[in-house]
Amino acid sequence: MAKKFILQVVTPGRQFFNEEVDRVEFKTSEGDIGIYQDHTPLTTPLAEGGMLTIRQDGKEKKAAIHGGFVEITPDKVTLLTDAAEWPDEIDKKRAEEAKIRAERRLKVEEEDINEIRAKSALARSLVRIDVSGAKSEEDEL
Repeated sequence: MAKKFILQVVTPGRQFFNEEVDRVEFKTSEGDIGIYQDHTPLTTPLAEGGMLTIRQDGKEKKAAIHGGFVEITPDKVTLLTDAAEWPDEIDKKRAEEAKIRAERRLKVEEEDINEIRAKSALARSLVRIDVSGAKSEEDEL
């Protein structure tokens, strides 16, 4: 049985998650990372749009997270993120519309377009679409 550690996910509006888990995976600004208990301490930025995968007691939960920072200690992982959403909280149609708008903005060759903002919107919409298509919150592994 894997050793457990505390995973805490906090957004400006709520404490999204705060429980013991076996493993967690998410995307940082440097790439994907998987964490077990006793991980080397680390603080790093989160990617703008990424999937959070939580493994807990043989079950898996997925959520969309959007930017922020993570602090990893041997017995706790804290994600401070701009937003976090479970699959049932995501409006897939709205996310698909946002994706289309962001892609359209990125194709336009105008000086007044905020490319960073458009790329950020595209990343958020893509992860929302991906997470909203995920199976139920607690699928068996």
